[in-house]
Amino acid sequence: MRPATAERLDLRRHPEGGWFRRTWASPAQLDGGRPAATAILFLLAPGERSAPHVVDADELWLWHGPGALVLRVGGERVLLGPGRPQVLVPAGVEQSTEPAGDEVLVSCVVCPGFEWAGFRLSPGAAPPSR
Repeated sequence: MRPATAERLDLRRHPEGGWFRRTWASPAQLDGGRPAATAILFLLAPGERSAPHVVDADELWLWHGPGALVLRVGGERVLLGPGRPQVLVPAGVEQSTEPAGDEVLVSCVVCPGFEWAGFRLSPGAAPPSR
């Protein structure tokens, strides 16, 4: 069942886990037609998580709340919340996320823009929670 916040913001299931919607793609394009940058809203409800994965672009995570987000970047655990409202995940670094407790909404700006061809679940990653 889709959480109320996902319903309100028209978010759909993300293959890595959680809920998302692309909100922006830069009209500026790189060679090959890839957007210079893109942005999504991303929601995790209590008990949900995103599977470990790698993206071929830098990702800037921006916290909106209400809860905090545990973001694993490589071997480091980072708490995204009121004390640290943004975190950069460099291209090619494994990451995964889960709420620290309450539901959490974040934005993620990807540069160069996100393309599914540049996304991969990490080998041996468990399927995302539903």
